[in-house]
Amino acid sequence: MGFFTNIFKQKEPPALLDFSSIKTDIHSHLIPGIDDGAKTMDESIELIKVQYELGIRNFVTTPHIMSDFFKNTPEIILGGLNELRIVLKQENIDVTINAAAEYYLDEGFVHKLDHEKLLTIGDNYLLFEISYINPPDNLRDVIFKIQTNGYKPILAHPERYPFYYKHFDEYKRIRDSGVLLQINFNSLAGYYGIEAKKIAEQLIDEKMVDLIGSDMHHSRHAHCMRKVCSEKYFYKVAEMNLLNKTLY
Repeated sequence: MGFFTNIFKQKEPPALLDFSSIKTDIHSHLIPGIDDGAKTMDESIELIKVQYELGIRNFVTTPHIMSDFFKNTPEIILGGLNELRIVLKQENIDVTINAAAEYYLDEGFVHKLDHEKLLTIGDNYLLFEISYINPPDNLRDVIFKIQTNGYKPILAHPERYPFYYKHFDEYKRIRDSGVLLQINFNSLAGYYGIEAKKIAEQLIDEKMVDLIGSDMHHSRHAHCMRKVCSEKYFYKVAEMNLLNKTLY
């Protein structure tokens, strides 16, 4: 009986009850009304309250910037951030919140790299995403351009790009080129499908995850995030030397 008891004990995850060890959520859509994230200020506050209850105290909210859909500018984003900060203070919600952006790799992004100062996380980290349908032909060239312009690239949610699922070495090539990889919390609970969950877990097993974020848009994301703490791979990633823990 003692033998089997020891086996079961070895499978138990370490004691970790919330997200407090992660320290900073570096990917979210909490500024109301400017992209497909929170629609109202009340919704923004409710989403932040959920994460506060789960242990998050620092936020970097990252509205989409896309040439065809979300034509946000630094002025729009920082103006919205200021309004959100005012309401958080009025509500006595003791969090730190900053803003960057989630840039979509399109022609507009390439132009911005050469002609504009981009919104970044921490020490010039630049969050970008790519198409979910096809891998961009110019990805390596754009990565090089990001770096030569003094930015440190972060690829958002690599586990959600299905064209890489059968080509895991592509993740290694991207990371070896100096790109950091940021997975989503909810991928660990299967929110984006079983394949995304498997890739997220493999990236964790291979110690290829540099950051993690909520990618919080709405209440469904918040509801799923409550389940993440019970996932075995949440414990694994929380023990890693994530950049989240030292950014702010």
